[in-house]
This record gives sequence, C-alpha cells and structure tokens, in this order.
Amino acid sequence: MTPPPRPLRIGNASGFYGDRFDAVREMLTGGPLDVLTGDYLAELTMLILGRDRAKDPARGYATTFLRQLEDTLGLAMERGVRLVTNAGGLNPAGLADAIRALAQRLGIDCRVAHVEGDDLLGVRDWGPGVFAANAYLGGAGITACLRGGADVVVTGRVTDAALVTGPAAAHFGWAADDWDALAGAVVAGHILECGTQATGGNYAFFTEHDLRRPGFPLAEIHPDGSSVITKHPHTGGAVTVGTVTAQLLYETAGARYPGPDVTARLDSVRLAPDGPDRVRVHGVRGEAPPRTLKTGLTRLGGHRNEVVFVLTGLDIEAKAALVRDQMEGAMSKRRPAEVRWTLSRTDHSDAAVQEEASALLRLVVRDRDAAAVGRAISGAAVELALASYPGFHVTAPPGKGSPYGVFEAVDTPADTVPHTAVLPDGSRLTIPPAPTTPAAGGPVDEPPDELPDEPPLPPPLPPGPTRRAPLGAVAGARSGDKGGSANIGVWARSEDAWRWLAHTLTVDRLRELLPETVPLKVIRHPLPRLRALNFVVEGLLGEGVAAQARFDPQAKAVGEWLRSRHLDIPEVLL
Repeated sequence: MTPPPRPLRIGNASGFYGDRFDAVREMLTGGPLDVLTGDYLAELTMLILGRDRAKDPARGYATTFLRQLEDTLGLAMERGVRLVTNAGGLNPAGLADAIRALAQRLGIDCRVAHVEGDDLLGVRDWGPGVFAANAYLGGAGITACLRGGADVVVTGRVTDAALVTGPAAAHFGWAADDWDALAGAVVAGHILECGTQATGGNYAFFTEHDLRRPGFPLAEIHPDGSSVITKHPHTGGAVTVGTVTAQLLYETAGARYPGPDVTARLDSVRLAPDGPDRVRVHGVRGEAPPRTLKTGLTRLGGHRNEVVFVLTGLDIEAKAALVRDQMEGAMSKRRPAEVRWTLSRTDHSDAAVQEEASALLRLVVRDRDAAAVGRAISGAAVELALASYPGFHVTAPPGKGSPYGVFEAVDTPADTVPHTAVLPDGSRLTIPPAPTTPAAGGPVDEPPDELPDEPPLPPPLPPGPTRRAPLGAVAGARSGDKGGSANIGVWARSEDAWRWLAHTLTVDRLRELLPETVPLKVIRHPLPRLRALNFVVEGLLGEGVAAQARFDPQAKAVGEWLRSRHLDIPEVLL
C-alpha cells in the first residue's frame, strides 16, 4: 500500500516591509521546511516603492530581502528550501537580477525565476497623479516557476495567499479548478501572511503566552488542501485556535473571500486543536474566482502637515480654544483644503507626573499645493511660542509639508492582464486566467452577489443577572484596514459566550459602543463556525493608510477600543 504523500511544510519569514530581519535565518535553522515565503507588500509599501522607483528606475523592490539573502541564500540551497517572495514589488525582474548577481558573487548555484504582468501603469490612463497600478495576481505564475525548476521565485503584486497556493499547487499537482484544495491553501496562506500575528502577536489575550519573541508560523499543507498551523519547536509565542481565529478575521469581510485563484468560503472553515502549538484547518470549501482582478492604484493625493500642541494642567478646553483661534486666524489668508483638529484628553487631574497632566491637540492640514501646508503652517505655529497659552510647547519642531498617497482599488478583467512566468532559463510562459467553469461538465452557476444576511445563529442565552463589564472580558477582537474601510473581527471563546455575542453585538450596538462609526456604513458578517462576527466599517480611514487621515491610520487598535467598552454582560460568562 502506497503511503500518503507527506505534507508540504511552508513557512513565513516576513509579514511586512520592515519585519524582523533575522527571521529568514531563524526559519531556515529552526526546523525542516520545504518552502519559505516572505510577504513584504502592503498598500503603504506600494507608495514607498513607487517613490523609490521615481528616484531610480532600477529600484522599486524591497531591498531588505536582498540583504537578508547575503548570509542565508547558501543555507537555503544547502537545505533544499525554495524561497518565494513578493519582495519584487514594482520591479520583480530587477530583484531577480540582483539575486542572480548575489549568487554568482557568493559562488552559489541558484536558479531564479520571477513573475510579472501585474504592473498595469502604462496599460491605460488611470487618471492624474497615479504612479503605481498593480493587479493582484494569483499563484499560478509561482506554480509555473517552481515546476520550471526555480529555487527562488520573485513576484510583484500577488495576493498574500498566492505565496502559499502557488507552491502547494506545484507540489501536489492541483488543477486550476481544484477549488476546495486551493481554497484550503488560501486560508492557510491568509493565516501565515502576517507572520507572528498567527503565533500570538497582536493577540487580544496576549498575557496568556510568552510574547517577548514569538516564532514565525508555518503550515503543513496536505494533498486535499487542509493544513496544520504550527511553528518551529522552542520558539516563543503560541499557536492556538484563538491565535489562528484572530488572524483569520484580520482584513477579511464576509463569508466569501474572493481571490484570483479561487473564492474561499470562510463560513466553511473548521479549526481544531492538534496538539501543543498545532491547529488543524479543514473543511474549507471553494468556489469559482471572480472574472476580474483587484487592481490597486496609488496616486499622489497632495501634501500634508501636522502640529501636535501639548496642553498641560488646568483649563485644557480654554487653552485648546485659544490656540485654535490663533492658528485659524493665521490660515485665513490661504486656508488649506482640509483642516482637522482633534483633542485627545490624555490628562489626569492632580497628576504626579507632568506627562499625565497633559493633553494633546493635533492639527492636520492637507492641500494639493505644498506651499499651503508648508511654511504657512509651521511658521504660524512657531510664532506662537511666546504668545499663546501658558506652558506652550509642541511634540516636535513643525516642519515642511510632506506628500501623501491615496490608495484606490478597481476591478480589471482577468483576461486583459498579462500574467507571465519568467523561468530560470529566461523563457516566458503566459499564465491564463483561472477558469470559472470546471474542466469537465457544464458551466457552474454564478454565485449570488450576497449570501443571506444572517446564517443560522445559536439560540440566545436565557435571561439572567448581568454585570457592567468590558466586552473584552468575554470576547477577543482583531482589526485592520482595506483601503479606506476598516474591519473589526470579534470572536467568542466559548459556546455560551457566542450565544450571547451573536445576539447582542448588532450593528446598532456597535455604533453605540464606537460613536465614530455612527455616520458610516457598517456591515455585519456572522461566521458561526468560528464563533465570530466580522464588521466592515466603510470610510473610517478616509482615503486609506497612505493618506494618514486618522490617529490610527490602519485601524490596528479599533478592535481593542471596542473590547474596552462596557456593556451589560451575563454574570454566568464572567
């Protein structure tokens, strides 16, 4: 009897551009791996790389990855670990050439391939100010590169999960319409993509684990697409159903998670403990992918400036009113297009420490004209140093205005995007769009645009005594950004807590707890198998993280704000 093929072990060593530098070496030396991935791209990163490329057309890729390979490329080749990364950013061919040059300099035999075609900047007129236009490709180009013998595969803008679906499809020989298997790999890829967030980083119940230096995660992918999420032994952090649930809810929305390879059904995901620091992910169902690819447009939105005034001691409101009047008067001749004031009452009465006696008044201005937010603002703030409220000072010297970016997502027909795998021998292979019908049989029905508003929910808890307490006493949360929208995933850790949460945390209740969401569209997506609710708050982040429109521009802490809010909770849960 032929034994089943062993799982494919895929690790992650980067969740963003700037993640732990030593992670590549840690993952290569910490235990066995078949593939090591690195995710370096985010909406803000595309702005950074776009500005790099504008200064030097040979740049536009994540240089950190190249520096990491200086002392790890030979180690990866010795251990037979293939490297797959999106660090190519806006110039995957340039990074691939740089890796070949590095390998030659170090005397390492290394076959490098890359994926291109996502860069659509010159394909059409995207409008004024757009300096990066990139389609989110799937994993099929990576699959082709690996099947072509590549040791290192460099991509530009692919979906984060494609770094896992590509190697898994290459290893197991999945067809392009093996949607359940692909969907399972997408879910594993989503869990891995943010690195240590899957091993306890940024976790609501962080005090339960040693998080001083969490290890990076890996997935053991099985032929049917199911997986076990784990980490190397003797590394920090933890892999639990809770840490995996938290990452599954990060930057997602409803039951359908559409991507270029497959539409994964998040409402089908089942999680189960599989031993210490091991969580089994199974039951994932997949559907045909959309016929369009998400395309991210990054453009110059204008220029911004910021001044933070420190207000200390008594009469905080009056001090804030005075300096606002003074600055508004200074801006009256040429008022910037956008002026935003926020007062953060971080002060405490009768404080024993000066910082605890201080509040922060933040002025943010934006305009397409750099002059309107430059010296006109910083000069006006400096001139008030001896002529305003008592105790006047600012957190940093006011400076010039700086450019800011705006991210926008549009749809592009998949069959118009030139997805191409450039193999180690230089040959070019055109990658067709993913099928939307099975290889055999008739066409599949188009999935409905919307699932039912509410899948079957558990019965509510019976009435009983309640106590006023923070939501975080019984629920975890994880929040993040998608363009100008924020998502807040909230999950319960017991079935009784889920019965209460599912019927209590409605859209109206969320708006009561988070007043900033009142004027915005809020959509609630229940995910009963995860005992979770996922809320999408449209427009909370303005024009996206690159525009820095909000104190927390990526909505990283919105979930923790929600957990800190008090409401009546059944005593049986507390």
